[in-house]
Amino acid sequence: MSLAFEIIPVTAFQQNCSLIWCTETMEGALVDPGGDTERLKAAVEGKGIKIASILLTHGHLDHAGGANPLAKVLEVPIIGPHQDDKYWLDAIEQHSQNYGLSGMFNCSPDQWLNEGETVSVGNEQLEVLHCPGHTPGHLVFFHRESQLAFVGDVLFEGSIGRTDFPGGDYQTLINSITGKLWPLGNDVRFIPGHGNMSRFGKERATNPFVSDQAIANS
Repeated sequence: MSLAFEIIPVTAFQQNCSLIWCTETMEGALVDPGGDTERLKAAVEGKGIKIASILLTHGHLDHAGGANPLAKVLEVPIIGPHQDDKYWLDAIEQHSQNYGLSGMFNCSPDQWLNEGETVSVGNEQLEVLHCPGHTPGHLVFFHRESQLAFVGDVLFEGSIGRTDFPGGDYQTLINSITGKLWPLGNDVRFIPGHGNMSRFGKERATNPFVSDQAIANS
């Protein structure tokens, strides 16, 4: 296994930006750099990682607000999310003003992603799953070799993503979790957009929204 990661909480929302890299090549990516760009740059430089891309799970400002300035200074492409989240990426600056935040910018990805595609990080491959519900274009990145998933705001330890934003849908989110994530296996660890890491098996046993018992009773 040669994919390493470090979780770096950013912005007032304490969003989990993931710095990931291939330990064989030291080539890496930033997953969901929502802001605090100087802190992220310092983390990259401190580990001697050559960032090759910025990966986005979805278009909300706390996940994508720092992508544009980082892409420019690092001279790398922005990859993802699915094109259905374009309207979120086009409104980051407007939404950040509504929250009284600064340093977040609209974003135009260099490449949209679809279900079944893969993204390279050095010698490692991340599988792309389209998991709408929190937003229409939300993606999950899955590294099969290490059984690790970057799930954004689809699933949390003990909870699930909000569905009350424009384009959100509760049943669609439930279907994404049970139909796309659970089949990957109970042993898969996941890094959520906020909070602690967990495993799919733990959530199937205890999560009040998507445990096997909760789904059976719904």
